Amino acid sequence: MSLPPAQPAPEPAPEPAIAIGPEITYAECRQCGTLIAGLDGRYSCGVCGWVNHHSEGHRLLPRAEDDTGRAAGEPDNNANRLG
Repeated sequence: MSLPPAQPAPEPAPEPAIAIGPEITYAECRQCGTLIAGLDGRYSCGVCGWVNHHSEGHRLLPRAEDDTGRAAGEPDNNANRLG
């Protein structure tokens, strides 16, 4: 009894690109020293009201042009709006 010839294993499919969302970061408030959390290095202290400048964040903020649903005029059914 003979074995059939070996066939090479199929190559694995390429991994899809993973979109990395905002990262929760922590720091001390520069005004009162409270430990605060923010998104990508953008902070606002709930104790004293201090806020760092948006340009101090770890990555660029998205532009309005990057939001393709809004740019095309499609309604945002998931919008968080009052009334």
